[in-house]
Amino acid sequence: MDIPVIVIRRGKEESILRRHPWIFSGAVFSDTETISEGQVVRVMDSNNRFLCLGHFQPSTIAVRILTFEDRPVDTEFYIEKLKNAFELRKSLGLFAEHNTIFRVVHGEGDGLPGLVVDFYNGVAVIQCHSIGMYHAIDSIVEGLKAGFGEHLKAVYHKSSETLPPRIQPKDGYLFGNCAVPHVATENGIRYNIDWITGQKTGFFIDQRENRALLAKYAKGKKILNTFCYSGGFSLSAINGGALFAHSLDSSRKAIELTDANIALNKMEAQHKSIVADTMEYIKDLPEEYDIIILDPPAFAKHRDKRHKAIQGYKRLNAHAIRQIKSGGLIFTFSCSQVVDKYLFNNTVIAAAIESGREVRIIEQLHQPADHPVNAFHPEGEYLKGLVIQVI
Repeated sequence: MDIPVIVIRRGKEESILRRHPWIFSGAVFSDTETISEGQVVRVMDSNNRFLCLGHFQPSTIAVRILTFEDRPVDTEFYIEKLKNAFELRKSLGLFAEHNTIFRVVHGEGDGLPGLVVDFYNGVAVIQCHSIGMYHAIDSIVEGLKAGFGEHLKAVYHKSSETLPPRIQPKDGYLFGNCAVPHVATENGIRYNIDWITGQKTGFFIDQRENRALLAKYAKGKKILNTFCYSGGFSLSAINGGALFAHSLDSSRKAIELTDANIALNKMEAQHKSIVADTMEYIKDLPEEYDIIILDPPAFAKHRDKRHKAIQGYKRLNAHAIRQIKSGGLIFTFSCSQVVDKYLFNNTVIAAAIESGREVRIIEQLHQPADHPVNAFHPEGEYLKGLVIQVI
């Protein structure tokens, strides 16, 4: 089948030559009316020289680049990409008896923009963020089978929340089957994973290394874990020897998830759950905590919401800085992609100034290695965090 051609305006090919994986609509010279959304297109410069192949979409990002080689984008292409992604995770020691939870594919970081795949103890959960990847779903499944071999028991497709409703994507098993909740292990801690009704693919894998870091600080400490969702930071703290951990979330369903995971690991004696709004609760804490975790959902998903998000992060951190005991630590995070690490750091510093307390930075935190950042796509660095000590 002939591949449609897109021609780039003269002088607009520089970012492509620098290997940025997105082509914006303003760079496109040729007519795209006859190209279907999600089609693979061949991108050429104004002198008819080949630049790349990618998925077309009629939006601000017109092409998500798949390869800078002129080669077939077929099942063999996806098998090669997914095998490469799996081998990286294996080399990182993530595919092990004590750890059966990790991200297999992280979009642009693995050369597959628009695709996320997470692995939970034999089950791969796919989320497509582009129609091009949705069209390639069968090839993606074949790639997962080739990469994992007999270790793959099931593949679940969950894109109803990430693709336009007009596509009418249906969630469900594409290979095998598995009952939920399904038990998987992160750094020796067991979790109930529900990819059908849970947020994202069922778990927030990107905080794995930061949870492990908390465990190193937690021995003998009193912990408050806000925006706790399924309780990961609380479980890690208790596993690290915390005196106790309190898990706080406004969602009763999240607290139920946390309680189930606490029970699964027999940690009830060191734990308490609290259903409350974090921003209000943290203004006047009834307990003196040694460590507070601030891991809110994204306060801004679009640039026009960034100012409001910054004010939210500032208020939240200022409350925690005022309330924590002298010498206490705060693990504070932002997963808002439009708030970069420099802006986030400055916002936390502004919160410290407002609170009138002295603060020093102990650790600078980020997303783990199974959420790699394409060196030519700095926008992929979305998770940032600090460990600060309040003196």
